[in-house]
Amino acid sequence: MMRPRIMRQVELVEKVLAYDPDADEDLLNRAYVFSMKAHGTQKRASGDPYFSHPVEVAGILAGMKLDSTAIATGLLHDTLEDTVATSTEIEKNFGKDVLRLVDGVTKLSRIELQSDRTRQAENFRKLLLAMSNDIRVLLVKLADRLHNMRTLHFIGTPDKRKRIAKETMEIYVPLADRIGMQDLKEELEDLAFAELNGDARASIISRLEQLRNEGGKLVDRIADRLKRTFAEQGVEAWVSGREKRPFSIWEKMQRKNIAFEQLSDIMAFRVVVKDLASCYHALGVVHQTWPSVPGRFKDYISTPKQNGYRSLHTTVIGPENKRIEIQIRTQEMHDISELGVAAHWQYKHNGKEAPEAEARQYRWLRELLEILEQASDPEEFLEHTKLNMFQDQVFCFSPKGDLIALPRDATVVDFAYAVHSDIGDTAVGAKVNGRVVPLRTTLRNGDQVEILRSKVPAPNPTWLNFVKSGRAKSCINRFIRQQQRGQYSELGKAILVKAFREHDAAVSEKALDPAVKVLKLRNAEDVYVGVGDGNITARQVLNIVFPGNRESEADKAPPLPRLHKPSSGKAGSGIPIRGLIPGMAMHFAGCCHPLPGDRIVGIVTTGKGVTIHTIDCDALEQFAEQPERWLDLAWDSPSEAEKSQGHVGRISLVINNEPGALSALTTIIAKHKGNITNLKITNRTTDFFEMFVDIEVRDVKHLTNIIAALRATASISSVERAKG
Repeated sequence: MMRPRIMRQVELVEKVLAYDPDADEDLLNRAYVFSMKAHGTQKRASGDPYFSHPVEVAGILAGMKLDSTAIATGLLHDTLEDTVATSTEIEKNFGKDVLRLVDGVTKLSRIELQSDRTRQAENFRKLLLAMSNDIRVLLVKLADRLHNMRTLHFIGTPDKRKRIAKETMEIYVPLADRIGMQDLKEELEDLAFAELNGDARASIISRLEQLRNEGGKLVDRIADRLKRTFAEQGVEAWVSGREKRPFSIWEKMQRKNIAFEQLSDIMAFRVVVKDLASCYHALGVVHQTWPSVPGRFKDYISTPKQNGYRSLHTTVIGPENKRIEIQIRTQEMHDISELGVAAHWQYKHNGKEAPEAEARQYRWLRELLEILEQASDPEEFLEHTKLNMFQDQVFCFSPKGDLIALPRDATVVDFAYAVHSDIGDTAVGAKVNGRVVPLRTTLRNGDQVEILRSKVPAPNPTWLNFVKSGRAKSCINRFIRQQQRGQYSELGKAILVKAFREHDAAVSEKALDPAVKVLKLRNAEDVYVGVGDGNITARQVLNIVFPGNRESEADKAPPLPRLHKPSSGKAGSGIPIRGLIPGMAMHFAGCCHPLPGDRIVGIVTTGKGVTIHTIDCDALEQFAEQPERWLDLAWDSPSEAEKSQGHVGRISLVINNEPGALSALTTIIAKHKGNITNLKITNRTTDFFEMFVDIEVRDVKHLTNIIAALRATASISSVERAKG
């Protein structure tokens, strides 16, 4: 096979000078020669000289129009790790800036950690710290990953290829998205998709080819028609069109659960106009000429994405009766959509970027750094940052009109933590669009949110069950850890005071010094916490502080018995169920309370019979790997006598804390012939009660009617069928 030609030194320099006439040619030439000599005869998995990789990375960076320092870093980024070159040599030959960037980009494989996932999390953590000082670190790293993905097929081990592709999807794709580098993000996605699901990608490419053959040069024809229409209406515009990439098509098919044939907007057209006013003029021309598709218009100019992306998006039934997506923007917006933060970096260094635009662009990075400070370990950090980077966004406003971007399905608590961690910690209530709502309320685009606060910080651990943002989760976890640490410290100190008393000694920091050293802890406080949470026993501490002493009576005491939670299932009913083995014991699960009319399955447990769950019960996940325990069940047609039997359904409610609210609840249930068998208030605030109510009903339709009636009641904020 013919080897690709390595870009020559003069070609690289000319490519940089084409967009930056003031580039440091001497720096680029020296970096090129140094890297070539340092990598010497090293080879890549493809058999190419290793030096081809840093040259390709430098070429990608030149395509982003970065400065000479970044290009030199691309040429040198692997010299510290993969060659005998030293930091001193890099600094001496190329200066402190280049050394700092090379250090930031250098892979961290020298760190020996326990698992691939932990290593991945720790590397990502260190990458984030490095790029927080200079965003060019991330740009070089992304260029490095892009070239490695382009040559991924040369790696002989399938497991290694899959691991690299998965890491690309989980870390580098969302990072590229967050800094607005759309084309680079889409290429990384598609290259990873080829490895992770090659058959699906090949199938989509085949279908696209088939469409091209049927429609001829359809994209070109539609682009020409758009150009003519704009020209006729006096709009000066540059128009280009393209098909969406295979992964983008596949993702939409998965997200919307539709077949390829049902996709009607696989073509996207970019319209670049001269100024901001022309964007809205062009949009008017489009909507005046072709019917728009309802719900498909987005104005990212007035409310930019968090990565700085600005554009107008609309979908219309366009020329040749084809459904097409049209994106309208200025040249500057287009540069930023193509190059993301690289373009921001250029505008900033040319003195064109406003301070508020820069602040908005880097806000996400500051948020990730806060999560980094609060995470207890690398894996928790990785999980929370993935939460922050992956999810679609909803835009809400503070009472002062500040725009806050949040993940989809974010709640009031997520909003509070997005404004400031102190506001989240002290939140006790909220007003959305002037109306008092519970903290678990899900926010929608355009909501104006005011947080009601207390003087004392007291995040509720139950908030973890409904918050969506990584920032909120990490702040709540941090508070819980601090609170638990204080409790463990007090308990541990009390245990040690009692243990030391039996040796006629007093507990003090000085007395615990030997234990601190032997157990390799930071201070006496860590000893108290370790004893309090059970990781260290009082006997261990005593043996270190008083070597050779006898066991105390307390140490001889048997451990406390472990408590077991009783089963929540109840006795079976006379309603016939198809699929059960005659005579087999059965009971309904207390987690989902199945009712006649629900789709149901049975889980067989030796010695207990069959537990019946609804098909969407969360508890079924734990049995996913045990198909032999599943029974396919269905409700049989009941007799008239059996129809009158009661079954318990559970609902969860949030009701206003006001006179008559509870009375209204019970009256409505009674009016609809339901019978309350149990009621439990789970959370109580000055404004709301959250509760579970068990209601005896005939079937799922009966319960649904009761829920509908409750939702129409002013004193009831929300009501859902409970699943847990």
